Amino acid sequence: MNDSDDDDTQLSAHTLAALQEFYLDQQKKQCAECSNYFVGSVAEDWQLSQFWYSDETAQRLAQEAIEVAGSGGRIACISVPSVYQKLKQLWNEEFSTILLEYDRRFSIYGKDFFFYDYNNPLNLHEDLQPHSCDLVITDPPYLSDECLSKVALTVKYLTKGKILLCTGAVMEDLAAKLLSVKMCKFLPKHNKNLANGFCCYTNYTSGLDIPTIN
Repeated sequence: MNDSDDDDTQLSAHTLAALQEFYLDQQKKQCAECSNYFVGSVAEDWQLSQFWYSDETAQRLAQEAIEVAGSGGRIACISVPSVYQKLKQLWNEEFSTILLEYDRRFSIYGKDFFFYDYNNPLNLHEDLQPHSCDLVITDPPYLSDECLSKVALTVKYLTKGKILLCTGAVMEDLAAKLLSVKMCKFLPKHNKNLANGFCCYTNYTSGLDIPTIN
């Protein structure tokens, strides 16, 4: 082996070490980003009426949203960060998702985050164009006629047609009137038990009509 061969071997070893260091840094960055998307990575704030779904419920709703939106679909999550987080965990470049949320802590999600105040339901960012989302999934923060009525305006503005609503059973009649949705058999669960009966509603034939088998 001549000196040139030694130089090539040393260069290759140095290059390999540099590549390994680069890939390790990339993995660390990816892990840090992924940790932001775990359900519960942002703590509940009960003063904002925040109650996160269980991981199983977030998974079921996210899978439903992906199936309904279809390849290349766009999913809007209004006041439902648990589902948004699960969608990002499941993201495979075949769909896109955005989060409309009052809590600015979720601005950590960058361009996916849009500040949203249900009191001004149509005061939306210019990037949120009418009928631009294949599915809108929402969980209004309060069980009140006023809150649901205002959120419904945002939902109807954004959706191309399909709606997935999560709210209390007591809102069934108003939800049907405002959004033409029907109650599903699947019952969402939260990390902390809620006293109010909680349900899912859709305005399309849904896989959520098949209840979870415990």
